[in-house]
Amino acid sequence: MKQEILEKLKGIVHNLPESPGCYQYLNNAGTIIYVGKAKNLKRRVSSYFNKDQKSLKTKVLVSKIYDIKYVVVSTERDALLLENNLIKKYKPHYNVLLKDDKTYPSVCITKEHFPRVFKTRQIDKRGGNYYGPFTNVYALNTMLELFKKLYPIRTCNFTITPESIESSKHKVCLEYHIKNCLAPCVGKLSHEQYMQYIEEIREILKGNVGEISKKLKGEMLQLASELRFEEAQLVKMKYEALETFRNKSEVVSQVMHNIDVFSIEDDKESAFINYLHITNGCINQAFTFEYKRKMGESNEELLVLGIVEMRERYHSQSKEIIVPFPIDLPLDVTITIPQRGDKKTLLDLSLNNVRQYKFDKVKRMEKLNPEQKTVRLMTEIKEAMNLPKLPIRIECFDNSNISGTDAVAACVVFEKCKPNKQQYRKYNIKTVVGPDDYASMQEVVRRRYTRIINEAGTLPDLIITDGGKGQMEVVRKVVEDELHLHIPIAGLAKDNHHRTNELLYGFPPIVIGMKTDSPIFKLLTRIQDEVHRFAITFHRDKRSKTALHSELDEIKGIGEKTKSTLLKHFKSVARMKKATQDDIAKVIGEAKAKLLIEAFNK
Repeated sequence: MKQEILEKLKGIVHNLPESPGCYQYLNNAGTIIYVGKAKNLKRRVSSYFNKDQKSLKTKVLVSKIYDIKYVVVSTERDALLLENNLIKKYKPHYNVLLKDDKTYPSVCITKEHFPRVFKTRQIDKRGGNYYGPFTNVYALNTMLELFKKLYPIRTCNFTITPESIESSKHKVCLEYHIKNCLAPCVGKLSHEQYMQYIEEIREILKGNVGEISKKLKGEMLQLASELRFEEAQLVKMKYEALETFRNKSEVVSQVMHNIDVFSIEDDKESAFINYLHITNGCINQAFTFEYKRKMGESNEELLVLGIVEMRERYHSQSKEIIVPFPIDLPLDVTITIPQRGDKKTLLDLSLNNVRQYKFDKVKRMEKLNPEQKTVRLMTEIKEAMNLPKLPIRIECFDNSNISGTDAVAACVVFEKCKPNKQQYRKYNIKTVVGPDDYASMQEVVRRRYTRIINEAGTLPDLIITDGGKGQMEVVRKVVEDELHLHIPIAGLAKDNHHRTNELLYGFPPIVIGMKTDSPIFKLLTRIQDEVHRFAITFHRDKRSKTALHSELDEIKGIGEKTKSTLLKHFKSVARMKKATQDDIAKVIGEAKAKLLIEAFNK
């Protein structure tokens, strides 16, 4: 049983995307036991199943895994924050540090005359106000670095009071000289300005980054309008730093709260629906599920069904729902179909997840049943060209020659989308003189299918020519007009850079629209590359044999062994002709040397 689970997990890992995201490990009861983040989901998750895994803790965790789920996000930062939300929500057993939130640091703003801001794990509310705890220390440190950059407040532990300032008890320190602090201890920064900095820090800690950013922008524009450009530049630097932090640290806009997002993708038999729930600007629910069509339901009907079921299952009370198209939903909610902005970003994220789920399902099914992928590809080719039946057997032809010399042709056979090399055939062109590709193609096709007819062999379901309309027409004349066969014929045409860029079919030929990165196009170009390779290899072999033919082959008494010995010693026939009979006799003996000299003299 464990081996079956392991094979299932390997299948999931094999099909994971190489994208940022969060992964969740589930035990045999379906409970989430571990949540992690990854810059590259496939690479990170596969590392857990490495045979060389030495960590005992990791081995124990892997032994408990029965299923893997994941959520794709846009950036590594999004994965980081989503991981935090999921850990807080599910408190997985193997994310041990989350069992007690007190082990995580918080930010303290002290209740002093000039408050300090610092990270701490000790909570004493008598001494200050606390924000957190923060489950991700890296994110917290990033925020503290931002505070240090934007607000030059003190970091020392001295007790600073109005009296101590007035009595000049303190002196400026290194932090002042390196411009990290404006020295409120000696009165170089007013208490009013200092407290304004503290209030802005509080707002950022509360998540109101947008408000502070808006305020800074207004201040910057006001200073610029008053021609106070140096001051405006300083505020601009703060604004840009805050915007950079804001863009990197939020999954979505902080103003978004309690919103549901739904998207749908379908195939002939099923529909796949993704659900995201947004709270306080972050994703805290993410789920993709499948509906099997039973009565030909439309996507609109299935999406409404999915929305109602997901909201009930997760007890959602959201008053706004984001969807990709108009729906008739019998709920007291606002339906939004975004075209741009943060909500459109959310919808795109949901669509990415549902498409990845659909892709993974197809890949898993194809791994369990390899024939399914083959049938799917053949069906797509059949539908794209409107063929009368599945192209189980495909044959492709190509010519090869140099200015008409050593002209050859080749035929490759693909059965069920795989090469059948036993059926490959090579042809020496016999009836065509000079570089005439069309006539050469006709000769080969005629010889090929005449023999198959005479021997009652298997005819192809599709013929592909390595060329455009001209090659297709000459093949059609032989197949249909001469041999009276009804076999579909297609052509793969190249662009000016000799790259295959379109598939032609029918008479007169028309371009069959398909993406160059689609599985069908990749299969057809693979067939084309294979026949080209086979023909070129045959042509090179033939040229090599022709090149090795020399005058020595025409001399009686000089066999292959003698010829090889002579060429090895003299390197070429020209050097043999310049050599004396004695020189040659030293290599092959007097008798054969005499035969060779007499032949050269003739």
